[in-house]
Amino acid sequence: MSSTTTPTTARTAEVELLIGGMTCASCAARVEKKLNRMEGVTATVNYATEKARVTYPEGVEVADLIATVVKTGYTAEEPVRQEPRGGSADARDADPELTALRGRLVVSALLAAPVVLLAMVPALQFDNWQWLSLTLAAPVVVWGGLPFHRAAWTNLRHGASTMDTLVSVGTLAAFGWSLWALFLGDAGMPGMRHPFRLTVSRADGASTLYLEVAAGVTAFILLGRYLEARSKRRAGAALRALMELGAKDVAVLRGGRETRVPVDRLAVGDRFVVRPGEKIATDGTVVEGAGAVDASMLTGESVPVDVGPGDAVTGATVNAGGRLVVEATRIGADTRLARMAALVEEAQNGKAEVQRLADRVAGVFVPVVLLIAAATFGGWLGVTGDTAAAFTAAVAVLIIACPCALGLATPTALMVGTGRGAQLGILIKGPEVLESTRRVDTVVLDKTGTVTTGRMTLQEVYAADGTDEKELLRLAGALEHASEHPVARAVAAGALEEADELPPVEHFENVPGRGVRGRVEGHEVAVGRLFATLPDDLARVRDEAQRSGRTAVVVGWDGHARGVLAVADAVKDTSAEAVRRLRALGLTPVLLTGDNRTVAEAVAADVGIDEVIAEVLPEDKVAVVRRLQGEGRTVAMVGDGVNDAAALAQADLGLALGTGTDAAIEAGDLTLVRGDLRVAADAIRLARRTLATIKGNLVWAFGYNVAALPLAALGLLNPMIAGAAMAFSSVFVVSNSLRLRAFR
Repeated sequence: MSSTTTPTTARTAEVELLIGGMTCASCAARVEKKLNRMEGVTATVNYATEKARVTYPEGVEVADLIATVVKTGYTAEEPVRQEPRGGSADARDADPELTALRGRLVVSALLAAPVVLLAMVPALQFDNWQWLSLTLAAPVVVWGGLPFHRAAWTNLRHGASTMDTLVSVGTLAAFGWSLWALFLGDAGMPGMRHPFRLTVSRADGASTLYLEVAAGVTAFILLGRYLEARSKRRAGAALRALMELGAKDVAVLRGGRETRVPVDRLAVGDRFVVRPGEKIATDGTVVEGAGAVDASMLTGESVPVDVGPGDAVTGATVNAGGRLVVEATRIGADTRLARMAALVEEAQNGKAEVQRLADRVAGVFVPVVLLIAAATFGGWLGVTGDTAAAFTAAVAVLIIACPCALGLATPTALMVGTGRGAQLGILIKGPEVLESTRRVDTVVLDKTGTVTTGRMTLQEVYAADGTDEKELLRLAGALEHASEHPVARAVAAGALEEADELPPVEHFENVPGRGVRGRVEGHEVAVGRLFATLPDDLARVRDEAQRSGRTAVVVGWDGHARGVLAVADAVKDTSAEAVRRLRALGLTPVLLTGDNRTVAEAVAADVGIDEVIAEVLPEDKVAVVRRLQGEGRTVAMVGDGVNDAAALAQADLGLALGTGTDAAIEAGDLTLVRGDLRVAADAIRLARRTLATIKGNLVWAFGYNVAALPLAALGLLNPMIAGAAMAFSSVFVVSNSLRLRAFR
């Protein structure tokens, strides 16, 4: 993603750094702590994404931040944006590391398996079996466990300890004890047999081997590390797929000829050709041609949308039919796709408050575990006098306590949840948003453009006795076609649906505030409020239309009123279902609009909303949200216009329709890429599901360590079983998060 250093205020700037060498949550907590100690610096380090987002003041350079990370024992660099070419750069960069880890795991597992079998099944033990075990175990501990030992040594030099410290100390201690027993004790004698126990028991230390512990734990933890790394890659797959959606090259019109150029050479104002089946290269406006655009990969909407001259199109969507000429309006990081990806990554890099607590615990956890291990060894030695039993219990404490799962609990769920949201056209701005969705009990819906389409449409045609309905609409449509008024455009559009073309107009005249008139096919036609008196039936229809919140226009010619047309801002087909879904989530819907109360109540009745707040000025929408909050409600606001931006920001949870204005999208906490209100309910469900997954992960991670440490200290766990359980804990957390990929 973008690595640009962007100013956030006049005195601060923000940068994103790639952090290398982190192996657990303790590492991330340590790097974060060191960066935050720098004067004026605020940093958030994410173990799952291996990135740090740092805000720093004037006088501090990016090089200073990198130097601080390096002094802490890790690496740091600014990521460089690369346009994808036949595969994601992120995927290409990560694969060698994953491949190397897999190779180390496979070799270690093949060598460790016979060692574990020989130790666990006494019947397999033959004369001098222990020396074969040593030969197989040595490369596993030394070479297979090298990443742990190297990281532990680096941390030791910087006066710190992490998960790697626990693994390295535990496996090397087990291996060292075994070497002592083999070369200086009785364990190396021919004919020696070694029973296997799941718990700690009294034994002769000079003849006790821990080779299976040293090799088995190394292999198990390598397995956990590999599965964790692969799962983290899968968790971020949605974001990488989002970045891969864009077209790679484009046919630009230069001097009247098509020239194929890379997308990054497009400039605002360039015109380019999109043929059926091709991706639209960037955001723009159609200037020639007509077709249907498939935006399913961006919005989740499966039905292609018809477009023609003047319609806006989005980069990365597919032209499903018809040749289009598009003028570029946004390029690069300003495009809708790039902004979506930036929102998703920003959310994935954030931390919920509950994760910050987990990070603080992880930061002090390792030193505490080292003390517990030392106390366990001393306690067992003091009570039993058995050095081997004391050593076994202490090693089990070291190995089972690794806090990997704590560091993965929030980031993995957030990565999968936000990635899945992006696939469904739901952009979650950050983990703090998830906390808000749980508490919301009231949802305020803006009317125009949110519950309704935001454009006037012809709803009803009523012709007086003796007048043909089609003739009425045709003549009215011809006259209104010459006007730019929204009501006139609605009438003209309705007429064009019934007739392929409309007759020409002569002597067109606009009567301000009252309507239009002109000559059509020899008739003096008038549309609007230009008739002093109306027949009873037309007056009744007009009054009923106005009572139901519609705009009524009277149509007549040659001095006589002939019919009434009812025009209104149509309710979206999906709005009523959306309101039902929001109610099912325990939310009370409120309709908020600047329209008159009659119109608002008519719309509310159509979609099933009981509470209506109408005739509100744009600047008063914030006050309405504050009033509801003052009543003790937790308010979500759904809107799409500039006049909704302040209310979206004031609400506890702001949901901005992606079809709306940039100001609204910027102010919202959740952006709904489609203009479909049903997605608001989906967004809240997804956010709540993601939050529940995070909490479930943290309960497991904390509970696992709280339960496992006493068992290990009491001698109820063999160190090798402890290693397997620790690895399983991390895999469980990541796998649980991956279930969010199935959200529908």
